[in-house]
Amino acid sequence: MSRRFAFWDASALIPLCITQPQSPRAKMLYSQCGIVAWWATEVEIRSGLTRLRRMGSIPPRQFLDGKRLAEKLIRDWLSIHESAIIAPNACRLLELHPLRAADALQLAAALEACEHSPLGFAFITADQRLADAARQTGFLVEFL
Repeated sequence: MSRRFAFWDASALIPLCITQPQSPRAKMLYSQCGIVAWWATEVEIRSGLTRLRRMGSIPPRQFLDGKRLAEKLIRDWLSIHESAIIAPNACRLLELHPLRAADALQLAAALEACEHSPLGFAFITADQRLADAARQTGFLVEFL
């Protein structure tokens, strides 16, 4: 059986890089679904890992291990690159849903990934607001 792909938000990818309560579910979903991600998700992952290190939530060694795992994931994922339609779609999504700018860009990139036909396309996230917006947009949401 071939592995299907899903759009992964940074909030769902960080638990693949470091141990968090959502890690077992994230790993189970990763065994079933390859990663499609927005090109800037790399920056969001690094931001999340760095924030956790600065807050003292993870030790330096776990930060370094998490960065290495993130780099491996990035090399293997399908990246949704910039396009002329992502920013205008993100602006439209901001008016429809209570999202932050980066989350609206994530959702617009996910729409680009599925060619604007989200029915049956999985969207994996640990962010409740983004999950709600993705579900209302028509995605099959897998919440961590």
